[in-house]
Amino acid sequence: MKAKNTNGTITTYPSVPKSFKNIINFHLLSDAELRSHGFFDVHTPDYNSNTQELGDIEWDSANSRFTYPVVDKTWSQTLAEMKEQKIANLKAMYNNELSKTDWMVVREAEGGTAVPSETATERTNLRAACATKESEINALTTKAAVADYSMPSFI
Repeated sequence: MKAKNTNGTITTYPSVPKSFKNIINFHLLSDAELRSHGFFDVHTPDYNSNTQELGDIEWDSANSRFTYPVVDKTWSQTLAEMKEQKIANLKAMYNNELSKTDWMVVREAEGGTAVPSETATERTNLRAACATKESEINALTTKAAVADYSMPSFI
């Protein structure tokens, strides 16, 4: 990706234009030639999308390229509200997993076949894992840590 600053307005180009200011095959010019026409590389830095975002593109004079500053996200929710939401999502995920075998528990409760021991153990382990994760979330002390907390994946 390239970008050009024209009178204070930075325009990005996903690819170099085929022609520019009456220059045919502009996209075939060398990087040095493109720079002479004001076209410079665009650097997109690595960042944590859970806790950071990219700001507006700007000129990086130290590296002679355009770049995006990395900006820490801000949240309107309080830390407690963020934890509450994260825990609600966590419980919904675990409840979804438990619901797959709820019919076995209901069947047993209504006097039918007992829940297989491996299923009962799995359900106990799911509830314990959920409680552990909930404690981990409650122990977090910053909004960024809550936003960056990795939820389990049930695939």
